[in-house]
Amino acid sequence: MVKMIEMMLDEGLITKDAISKLVKSRPPKKISFANLISEKMIDFVSVELFLVKKVRQGVITLRHLEKIEGIDIVPIIKESAKALNVEYIDLDNIEISMRLFSQFSYSQLLKYNMIPIEETDFNIVIVFEDPLDMEAQDSVQRLFPKKPIKIAIAQPKQIEKYLQRMEINESIKGLVADIRRDLNQQDNYDDIGEESPAVLKLIDIILKSAIYAGASDIHIEATEKSCVIRERVDGMLRQSFTFEKDIFNPLASRMKLLSNLDIAEKRKPQDGRFSTTISKKEFDFRVSTLPTIYGESIVLRILDKTKAMIKLEDAGMSKFCYERFSEAIKVPYGIVLVTGPTGSGKTTTLYGALNAIKDVKDKIITVEDPVEYQMSGLQQVQVRPHVGLGFAAALRSILRQDPDKIMIGEIRDQETLRIAIQAALTGHLVLSTLHTNDAISAVTRVLDMGIEEYLVSGALVAIQAQRLVRKICVHCKKETVLPEALLKDVKQYLPENPTFYVGEGCKECGHSGYSGREMIAEVLTISETLSRMIARNATKEEMTQQAMEEGFISMFEDGITKVLSGKTTIEEIYRVARL
Repeated sequence: MVKMIEMMLDEGLITKDAISKLVKSRPPKKISFANLISEKMIDFVSVELFLVKKVRQGVITLRHLEKIEGIDIVPIIKESAKALNVEYIDLDNIEISMRLFSQFSYSQLLKYNMIPIEETDFNIVIVFEDPLDMEAQDSVQRLFPKKPIKIAIAQPKQIEKYLQRMEINESIKGLVADIRRDLNQQDNYDDIGEESPAVLKLIDIILKSAIYAGASDIHIEATEKSCVIRERVDGMLRQSFTFEKDIFNPLASRMKLLSNLDIAEKRKPQDGRFSTTISKKEFDFRVSTLPTIYGESIVLRILDKTKAMIKLEDAGMSKFCYERFSEAIKVPYGIVLVTGPTGSGKTTTLYGALNAIKDVKDKIITVEDPVEYQMSGLQQVQVRPHVGLGFAAALRSILRQDPDKIMIGEIRDQETLRIAIQAALTGHLVLSTLHTNDAISAVTRVLDMGIEEYLVSGALVAIQAQRLVRKICVHCKKETVLPEALLKDVKQYLPENPTFYVGEGCKECGHSGYSGREMIAEVLTISETLSRMIARNATKEEMTQQAMEEGFISMFEDGITKVLSGKTTIEEIYRVARL
């Protein structure tokens, strides 16, 4: 960074006075491209032209560009590709040919920081971190004497990330070779899935990899060219393994066998379940299969039984939200709703709430689809629609069991909602989830489902809306400068001279810059005034205004608080919430 600023000074693109002005400002501002642009001492186009010229001359590398803070370097890398007359490739948006990859030694890929992409009728496409490395290009060309290589470039961080993934693939080459040998010896790949010990070992590695990475789901997918294994870590999918297409069928057959599914049925979706012990810890895997044009998509939801024991105070709520929500679940009767999209941690919050309020003096019954975690001290009911035991039917029977508190996994229809509200009005505490974007929208959603205003106003106690945001990795956390446009949007929520942080990306976090997740939330407590407003069918805007007057803090504001405390980034808050 310093070297590049010095080069700009030498070429007269910026002046020493401009640098001095940054240093002497109160508080002093960091000498960076982002601050030079925001203070209008230079424009982005000039910076882009300068950097592209230096890349073309070989004075700086693409790796140097990644060290620049506060500006988007992707347009600069794209312009560098044009200047060097090579192709720019976004590795996250293409499918790498594993057949081509297998023709290279991993040490060679690592030595030259390159990724083989595909072999066409006319050329071999290779991504190089350094497109000016002639030694690397000559070395690769000797492997393919009859076809010219086509040079491409990508973001160095992407190359590093994919080389790491390929290192894992390299370590299990022997297993893949054993599976392929079995395929050549037998005609029926279903039999191979049942009998081959190599397939079982490969599944074990896939499961262990996902659990060690802290994944919530595993996706096994047949694509046009490959068999792709992806893991959902901290709410985001990332590729963990890529095999050639012929590995998918024996892998899928064995997975179905483990889950007690019909291995011959590939035309209909199926659902199953299995358990296994990994590192002396028992995990349940909920398995779903779906036919696709290239084969099947198999998704495994990882259910860690220890997560059911989470304490509400450890869920990541801010002190304000925790106090309001804790107060709400201690009321003797009424309905408390937790809202948010799929995967926002609603079920975990409900289990945390049950942990907080369960007591030997109370009978607590839950009705869930499915029962994800088994908890002591509760009576848990599994919904079985095929035998007529839906949420509504189960809830009617539960009310005849003399419960004190009821947890409903999800309210999906008017009938279930009506019974839940009647239960809340007749002396029961009801906890449940609903799919809405924010807390106040839950009120209008309940009314839209056909429940009378006077029933809703009398039953509702509180509504919590929540999302999960990724936390900055503590191993590569560093201060950063926000672009001026982004600062303007959130200025009203910021103190004087705020400090922002970002994760640079390291091996600990899989080069994502994030590790783990934390909740951002908003809790709407239904006061007497709000209850009367619901009864007279007030608009959402009127209720929002009243809630604000009563001290309501929105999810976005809660997120900004997490940003200012250095736990997450502005980009994460914008990804999951909105102003």
